[in-house]
Amino acid sequence: MPAKLHKSAFQYAKELASEGKFVFDERDAWSEHQPTAQQENEFIAEHGFAEYGRWHLAIDDSEPVDTKARYKFPYGDFKNVHRCAVLSAESRAGQYKYLDIENAAAHLLGMIDAHKPAASAR
Repeated sequence: MPAKLHKSAFQYAKELASEGKFVFDERDAWSEHQPTAQQENEFIAEHGFAEYGRWHLAIDDSEPVDTKARYKFPYGDFKNVHRCAVLSAESRAGQYKYLDIENAAAHLLGMIDAHKPAASAR
């Protein structure tokens, strides 16, 4: 899986996080929160592969253009950045030694975690 940082997607993710468009969820929630294959296909049909790619931190140039396989390390649900997806991306990028992708995910995680809801003081 040769992948490189998808810089414009990373920039878009930072913009979304800065605007508060993120879900502060837990590490293991991504399997439940990630879009289904059908939702992905509907999104692609409506918005195209370029917009689909904006929701992935990496691009794999060895995969054909206009295929889902070209895009790696999803970080959101086509509306919001999900903390659980960013955690997953950071972990997987580290496993594959994709340091630029791992660092980008860590940066996004820091942006999200800076807004961690405070525990209620009762």
